[in-house]
Amino acid sequence: MENNLAPVERIQLMAAKILATHPAGRGLCLVGGFRYRLLNESARASNALDYHWEGDLQKKQMEIVDLFRSKLLPEVKRQWGYDGDARPASGPDAESPVVRTVQLAFYRIREPGSRIEIPVDMIRVAPLDPPVVCTVEGTVFLTVSDADMIESKILACLARSFLQVRDVLDIFLFQSALRPDSPVRLSRKLSKLALPPAEAIERVKKLAKNRSVHVRGIERLLDEQVKPTVAANLRAAGGAAMIWDSVMSLLDEILAKAKESSS
Repeated sequence: MENNLAPVERIQLMAAKILATHPAGRGLCLVGGFRYRLLNESARASNALDYHWEGDLQKKQMEIVDLFRSKLLPEVKRQWGYDGDARPASGPDAESPVVRTVQLAFYRIREPGSRIEIPVDMIRVAPLDPPVVCTVEGTVFLTVSDADMIESKILACLARSFLQVRDVLDIFLFQSALRPDSPVRLSRKLSKLALPPAEAIERVKKLAKNRSVHVRGIERLLDEQVKPTVAANLRAAGGAAMIWDSVMSLLDEILAKAKESSS
């Protein structure tokens, strides 16, 4: 498997394996785009690692920094010749109460353009199901259920200050993981975010007003992060516009049911 991966994905996989097999990673649930890539063979590549963590985010952030500095950086240097760094992310969102990030960077000093950056985010996705385990080549990865995963992508579209079109594409690719009771589950999760279904519906309407911008973003995503054959098939079926319209219709439907269930 590793021999077929791009350099960024090789490092992501190594980092995920280290977290899965060391005490600092105990209880961390792999989520996000790389989870879909690794455990569900997603056609979309991801440049990040995301984990659900129920505990103290800042404490876990520093534990992971220490682990990556002692285990990941030397191994990446040994195997692929990249120097590297691992540190807590800085900037406006660095002190967020709902996400903490470890910023990984790798580079070859004498090779311009070789720099690889991988953010590792600790977030909370409000799972309703017990965690599950999946194995890849003998490594046991802890993750959330498929239903919690797809519902977290929907919540990300509704809760982020700025929409990330990767969430839209992932919803399109993995919408079959939605359950008949997902509207009720989403209603419960939205209440924890102090975001009632009626307000979530208004947010979807606002997103729809910027359709052309988001469609262009999905087009770039198809060019940059999706396997060429899959991207060609998606374009044959309507491409980015079809993906956007399909997901917006899905959100309209599921949130209407969520609103009904909360009444």
